[in-house]
Amino acid sequence: MTLIELVRKNLFRKPLRTILTVFAIFIAFAIFGVLATFQNAMNAGIDTAGADRLIVTNKINFTLQMPIAYVQRTRGVEGVKIVTHADWFGGYYQDPRIFFAAIAVEPASYLDIYPEYLLPPAQRQAFISDRTALLAGETVAKQFGWKVGDRIPLKSNIFQQKNGSDAWDFTLVGIIKGETARVDTNFVIFQYEYFKETRSFGGDTIGWMIVKTQSPKDNANVMKAVDVMFANSPFETETQTEQAFAKAFLEQAGDLGFIISAVVGAAFATILLIVGNTMMLTVRERTNEIAVMKTIGFTSQRIFGLVIGESLLLTVIGGALGLLVAWLLSFALQNATGGAFGPMTFTPGIAIWSVVLMAMLGLLTGLIPALRAMRINVVTALGRK
Repeated sequence: MTLIELVRKNLFRKPLRTILTVFAIFIAFAIFGVLATFQNAMNAGIDTAGADRLIVTNKINFTLQMPIAYVQRTRGVEGVKIVTHADWFGGYYQDPRIFFAAIAVEPASYLDIYPEYLLPPAQRQAFISDRTALLAGETVAKQFGWKVGDRIPLKSNIFQQKNGSDAWDFTLVGIIKGETARVDTNFVIFQYEYFKETRSFGGDTIGWMIVKTQSPKDNANVMKAVDVMFANSPFETETQTEQAFAKAFLEQAGDLGFIISAVVGAAFATILLIVGNTMMLTVRERTNEIAVMKTIGFTSQRIFGLVIGESLLLTVIGGALGLLVAWLLSFALQNATGGAFGPMTFTPGIAIWSVVLMAMLGLLTGLIPALRAMRINVVTALGRK
């Protein structure tokens, strides 16, 4: 009988105990997989932020407006390659509880500055040439079943039209896909000029500017130059990298990374105690058997491997089942949230970390029982009544 066969047979000698232990490990890894997927989705904006992109907002608060004249002035700053602008619409389709970003943009420059948004040339041109055109991210289009050519009425929870209507009618001319699965496509964009001309207030103002620099090395100089240029004006600015802006925006909801780490840490600490105690009990019950195995030629190293192998197999079975459920839940969460928290993808990185955690958990919980088994004295063990 091989060592692997012996590990497998020993593991299932106490079926109920094994099932309960595997279940506890399963729960821990399912929690880890789901929370890691959620954190991964929330961090998508940070991870996919352009290294050479800057965000310019009102210094007092990023929700306040700035004059559109700032765009042209910023284009003259040394080190700047492209400048575009955007404004928050606060829109929804049919149900205000279903969130997606709706943004009024300068068409050509906005698409130029975000090359990770993939769009056929014909659809790009249609968006630029039609003032009532709408582009939808793939996530939103799938959620509502939109097709190119559909007429889409969007309402705003912030703005009204000059004619008193609270709805803007758009024609869907294209669907944006992300360059990778990590690119968030839970948004729609439309022409700023159409929005500016029809809204009842706001005038010639914008929400924020996006600046693409010649090189990431120019970021610091450009950020300083832009903020100095608008210092002591009625609309002072704050310029930061896109990654810093995305991180600050996310942190408004609290330190999610710490919260998730604390929950996962507590779960694994509990599992460490449960599995460690189970393995200690197992070794204690098999003291006589281990002594007999040593008598018939099993070395201390082989006994050590037997106990460690049993601990690792327990962890791998429970962990693999937990990750399988977490992977399936990632699809359910994506459908349930509609991509509101970003792309819920169970990435290879999560799987790799899970394997590392399985190995660490299996080794840690099996180490002390394995050392105890190695040191069992044959004469003493067989002499016990």
